[in-house]
Formats: sequence, structure tokens, C-alpha cells
Amino acid sequence: MKDLFSLEGKVSVVTGGNGGIGKGIADGLAMKGSAVVVAARDVKKTAEAVEDIRSRFGVTASGVSLDVISQDSIKAAIQQVLGQYGRIDVLVNNAGVNIRKPPQNYSPEEWDTVMDTNLKGAFLCCQAVYPAMKKQGKGKIINTGSMTSIFGLGGAVPYGCSKMGILSMTYSLALAWARDHINVNCILPGWIDTALTVTARRDFPGLNEFVENRTPVGRWGVPEDFMGTAAFLASDASDFITGESLRVDGGWAQHANVVSFK
Repeated sequence: MKDLFSLEGKVSVVTGGNGGIGKGIADGLAMKGSAVVVAARDVKKTAEAVEDIRSRFGVTASGVSLDVISQDSIKAAIQQVLGQYGRIDVLVNNAGVNIRKPPQNYSPEEWDTVMDTNLKGAFLCCQAVYPAMKKQGKGKIINTGSMTSIFGLGGAVPYGCSKMGILSMTYSLALAWARDHINVNCILPGWIDTALTVTARRDFPGLNEFVENRTPVGRWGVPEDFMGTAAFLASDASDFITGESLRVDGGWAQHANVVSFK
């Protein structure tokens, strides 16, 4: 029988795949046999991630320079991948930034930086891979949202708005491209131990204990928690799933007394 969860023969592009959640996702795709392209700005960090994927999983892996706020950069990166591999089966939109401060203190430029990176950049990447996926007759797009896609976060308003936008974009593209056999789904991480949340714990004293106490499983998530989730959504096992949001949050969203940490 066909292994529905195998990704052998597939090519996956992961934006922001050189660290944090993105690296966990890239590892999960490689674990099931997919060739992985790490698309990010930091060339050195990308090279290290690619080498790690090759050595640990024995799959084809490469890096491509990508700045998601530039449509030209996105188009060039996608064309480079198509030129090298001839196809793109999976796109993971994971690149993102956050700027934390009280909402009254944001400049228009800071708002635009977050929205352009997290939301506009993801949309432009979806647009860029669409022709290839349509021509292939199939494709999987996985967007990285956040618990702020469904909850507010007083100390990071642009980030929350961008991630709510990611959720709406996921629903809309899933409807628009369903007949093209392109599945579009969204992962909603909870509190995950990454470089981004290291700074959050520095900026907000007490956050670490708050998260551990309020998360039903009693711990922060780690990038490895996304390996299986991504592999499933990228595989043939999820062919009848589109427009879905999957929480990877240790039960945070189900907590009966969730309150906002400001």
C-alpha cells in the first residue's frame, strides 16, 4: 500500500526555515523524505540549517536567499527553486517578525514592517508558487499563524493583526484554489521557546512562569513539536483537509480561564 505520510519525491520550500519553528517544520518534512529548500535572509544561518538537515536526515537540501518584503526577491527565489528541482510541492510560509511595545507608541513604519513581513510577504509567496502548483495538479501550502490569530495580545498589536490576517488568508485561498487541488492550511503555535520568545521573556518579567502555569501540559513548546504537524499537512494523508487551522499550543486555547498577559 502507498504510504500516505511519505514525502519522498516531493520538494518543500520553508521560508524562515533556518531557525525556531521554521527549522522544526523543515526537519519534519525532511524526516519523511522531502527535499527541503530553506529560504531566508541570513545566508550563514541558512547554510548551517541546510547542512544539519542533510546530515541528520540524508535528504537533498539547499538554501536560497529570500527577503519576503520584496516581491522581486520572492520571484527570483521561486524561479531558482523551480530551475533546480523542477517543481514545488509544499510551501511553508513561516518568515516573520515582531515588534513589542504599547500600541500608542508604534510608528507607521514599524506597523508596515510587521504587516509586510508577516502577511503581505506570505501572500506574495503564495502567489509566486501558484502557477507551478496548478500546473502540477497539486500542492500544499502551510501558513504559520499564532495563538494571536484567535486571541489579542496587548503588547504586540501589529503582530496579532498580521496573524489574524494569516488565518483569513488561509481560509480565502483554500476556497479560491480548492478546484486546483491546492490545499491551504494554517498552524497556530502557542508559546514556543524560540529566539523571538527569549526577548519576550526578557521584556515581560513573569512571562515564563505565566506560560508554564497557564498551559495545561505545563511547559513551553519547542520547535520539534511542529515536525509531525507539518509532515501531516504536507502529505497525501491530508488531501481532504483545506482551510483548516491546527493549534499546536499544549492546550492553551482550551484553558477555561485564559487571560491576556500584557
